[in-house]
Amino acid sequence: MTSNTSTGHLAQVLAGLPRFTQDPAELELVRTDRSGYVPPTLPDGVVRAESVQDVVRTLTLANEHRIPVVPRGAGTGLAAGSSACRGEIVLDLRRMNRILRIDPVEQIAVVEPGVLNADLNAAAGEYGLFYAPDPASTAICSIGGNIATNAGGMRCAKYGVTRESVLSLTVVLADGRVLVTGTQTIKAVTGYDMNALFIGSEGTLGVVVEATLRLRPAPVATATVAAYFRDVAAAAAAASAVVAARATPSVLELVDGPTLGAIDLATGTDHRRRGEAFLLAQTDGFGAEIERDVVLRAIEPFADAVLIAKDPVEAEALVQARRDAIPSLEKLGRTSIGDVGVPRHRLAEIVTGIQQIAQDTGVDIYTVAHAADGNLHPMIVVAEHEPITEGAPKDALGRMFELARSLGGTLTGEHGVGLLKQDWFTAEVGQVSRDLQHRIKRAFDPHNILNPGKAI
Repeated sequence: MTSNTSTGHLAQVLAGLPRFTQDPAELELVRTDRSGYVPPTLPDGVVRAESVQDVVRTLTLANEHRIPVVPRGAGTGLAAGSSACRGEIVLDLRRMNRILRIDPVEQIAVVEPGVLNADLNAAAGEYGLFYAPDPASTAICSIGGNIATNAGGMRCAKYGVTRESVLSLTVVLADGRVLVTGTQTIKAVTGYDMNALFIGSEGTLGVVVEATLRLRPAPVATATVAAYFRDVAAAAAAASAVVAARATPSVLELVDGPTLGAIDLATGTDHRRRGEAFLLAQTDGFGAEIERDVVLRAIEPFADAVLIAKDPVEAEALVQARRDAIPSLEKLGRTSIGDVGVPRHRLAEIVTGIQQIAQDTGVDIYTVAHAADGNLHPMIVVAEHEPITEGAPKDALGRMFELARSLGGTLTGEHGVGLLKQDWFTAEVGQVSRDLQHRIKRAFDPHNILNPGKAI
């Protein structure tokens, strides 16, 4: 740990932090996230924040004594963005989990960062509203983490990613000052867009302690269809055809054959028996069935079988199959989840390319995708004792990133850069952009105490 204090004085500083512990069992719980990466050492301690004042006090002391701080939400991140090791302390925000206010007239919610996505939706549902961003991990991911990575999810092609649903933030800066960004109005253009700067900054610029979020009316109707295909390239071509037909489904999800097999093994379903790829589509609103038929006409020329959900129970079972993908793969071994994005008409090219990368490297790769916006999650699974940050797995990750960029895409659509994608950051954004981002980081955090070594 880098500090401007003596060891004895530093121990006194740490002891004065709110709800601070160095219990090894507690440190093990906050050591990493769901990325599959395991830091080589434990962090030096963890603060269990329960209030804005806890965060203010922690960052004020950490900044004064140059103690690196790793902000942490629910720990569901997939890029090692909240991993922590020796020399760092973790600022755990899970206990700041109150829904402070829901205004059904203005259709907004004011929440603390530890509120789970699903809990917010349940509360909003009582007013006939919903929170649009819908990560597959909605039951366990937190709003603060969603904001840190600008999370997307299954509904983002129609409703946008987290950025489109955040109206205002309260942020504690590295030196303990409290900043309020944005407004509680739908439109506001006074000055620079500070909201956008913090959304997706992965805890490197400040710690979000409160968010005002935009809610939307629950759809009056939803229609759900699923299709099975001879291979994943046909499914990707069908998804591109849906986009070309100018339909805007709220959900359009692709799952490849190996992932279907893992889901079947974990849950007792039989999806892979029906095909080597699966496409799930939902339309919503007053024209849900009309738009569903547009989707069907686009899919049918590519599909071997098509299923129209008869009722909400059958629809939810199909959606659940997609949500079960990552938990099912995690039962097979250590899982590293990629997050590349490409223009939507190039889906078939990238899924075919990913299959080739798997053959060339000998690495097991499973693919699911938010097909409506070209965001794919190729997932590498290795044995529990095998590393994911070296050897063939890292080679496969690098090749996937290079493939995505060669197709006009990106190395991350919604999970962030974190620690695992640093090697490829400059190749995507360019040196000028990286230099400017470093200058922004220094302006907000001159002593580099907030999540150092992550994101940029």
